[in-house]
Amino acid sequence: MSEVHVIEHPLIQHKLTHIRDKSTGSKMFRELVEEVSTLLAYEVTRDLPLCDVEVETPVTKTESQVIAGKKLGIVPILRAGLGMVDGILKLIPAAKVGHVGLYRDPDTLEPVEYYCKMPADIENRELLVVDPMLATGGSAEAGIQFVKDRGGKNIKFVCLIAAPEGVERLQEAHPDVDIYTPAIDEKLNDHAYIVPGLGDAGDRLYGTK
Repeated sequence: MSEVHVIEHPLIQHKLTHIRDKSTGSKMFRELVEEVSTLLAYEVTRDLPLCDVEVETPVTKTESQVIAGKKLGIVPILRAGLGMVDGILKLIPAAKVGHVGLYRDPDTLEPVEYYCKMPADIENRELLVVDPMLATGGSAEAGIQFVKDRGGKNIKFVCLIAAPEGVERLQEAHPDVDIYTPAIDEKLNDHAYIVPGLGDAGDRLYGTK
């Protein structure tokens, strides 16, 4: 079974509180999501391998460490996942970005794919599939499967808030994909919204309803 990493860094928790607040407008909401995404990326990449290199400082030559040639990729689940991409790219500017377009059928609540494009060398990259919400888990499950179908192997899922139901579903469907989130909330309500959650992340990011 995959691991669930609950990231409790004080800065992340502080900013997440303002993201939850219904009085936070779209501009501030977008900025906070980007900032939290940068901080999450710092935690998610803790296990990247390092190798020794020789550098010359202004004083002398020395051995130091760099990331050992690991290629990274970011795959947002559209549309809300786009809000997390720039924050991660600030920390990992060389990462390639794929896209998975899904929407939730209002009757069945199941995901429907409308777009999917990945980096050509997806099989050689460590991939961060990102979406602010892990609610029912349907979109995350389907999005990760689309990535796997196109050759993705080393995958982590990163979100801002998760529901227990979504965590359980994603672990069952993809036991090889670790989950990174700052918060696992109480439950889903009858409309599949996370409680207490933050509302609809896509609508709050882009000012739509």
